[in-house]
Amino acid sequence: MAARVGLSTASVSLVLRGVPGPSERTRQRVLKAAADLGYQVDRTASTLASRRSRLLGVMVDIHRPFHAELVEHLHTAAEKVGYDLVLSTQTRTRDEHTAVETLLAFRSEALILLGPTAPADTLATLDNKAPVIAVGRRISDAALDVVRTADDDGVGQLVDHLVGLGHREIVYVDGGKGVIATDRRRGYRTAMRRHGLDDHIRILHGDHTEAAGERAARKLLEGDSLPTAVLTYNDPSAIGVLAALARAGVAVPGEVSVAGYDDDALSRLSCFNLTTVSQNAEEQAQHAVTAAVERLDQDRTEPREVVLAPRLVVRGTTAAPA
Repeated sequence: MAARVGLSTASVSLVLRGVPGPSERTRQRVLKAAADLGYQVDRTASTLASRRSRLLGVMVDIHRPFHAELVEHLHTAAEKVGYDLVLSTQTRTRDEHTAVETLLAFRSEALILLGPTAPADTLATLDNKAPVIAVGRRISDAALDVVRTADDDGVGQLVDHLVGLGHREIVYVDGGKGVIATDRRRGYRTAMRRHGLDDHIRILHGDHTEAAGERAARKLLEGDSLPTAVLTYNDPSAIGVLAALARAGVAVPGEVSVAGYDDDALSRLSCFNLTTVSQNAEEQAQHAVTAAVERLDQDRTEPREVVLAPRLVVRGTTAAPA
């Protein structure tokens, strides 16, 4: 193929492996020749020859829409620096340990773990096998790379927004166990106390699913009176609240304001138009890939934490109380 396009084998190899360097004109010449010849890259052969896979392993929970957005941005960021991704999923029947072991079995050079729940010491041990970048979760007691948003501040922004509209009866639907849920719960409590609303703090049991939001809303509907606003751990839970309130004939935001967290794709649909908090998925993905490349190619050994500022996104599900 190199003779066909009049280039060195090294230049052709760079193009076929997606490594930056060759000009766009050169890339197009090589790719056209490859297509004409029906050429496909033998990934296994190139991996064995170089002794490097140039693969970043990503653990993703298939039930979390925000993780899907992160993966899309991770692909883009990885391709720009000549890496590719291997994905391994968590499901209701496939745990985090199994997902990670699969990534290692496919020779992932670094592990980008989305919202890991394993103990910090487990993640630290794993980091001895391959660099670990934990995305979305605070890890204060282990020397690991972390990329996250300030979740407590994000929930605080939602409380500030609602109080500014005149709300006082603000209920929070919790996210269950884990560090992320703990930080968001703390953000709610801290913000309510900051506004002198200690006596109005109310937290309902929940998790990251729409079903949890529906259950919480039904509990509220069974009470003597509804709060004027409901905050939830994430957007799917908020959508569950919206569904239950709609079935009960409760107007949103006329009677009850509702807000979520994550700014995932569903929250932006016109049928939901959900007030929420953006976690900057694209920026998180870029920082995660950069951290992996620094560990793999630039000999960085000191752990680094990147904390991004969350951003309030006001849409149509919040308004002043009636």
